[in-house]
Amino acid sequence: MPSNVSVKNVPDDMMERLRKRAKRHHRSLQGELMAILEEATSPTGLSVDQAEARLRELRFETGDESTSWLRELRNAR
Repeated sequence: MPSNVSVKNVPDDMMERLRKRAKRHHRSLQGELMAILEEATSPTGLSVDQAEARLRELRFETGDESTSWLRELRNAR
């Protein structure tokens, strides 16, 4: 059975930011708060595929520097 949660004394500026965030995501304030709670309480581990997709989204590239750095470390043994 679902439970109710109440948050008291939320600062006005925080409420305004939450309202704007909800509007950006096309959600009600209740829906936005539920999404925030879901994200905060979800498992944090990523699968390899999820991590790879996230790195691609961020346009993360290791470039040639990492390759030369690894070679240098390996050759120093």
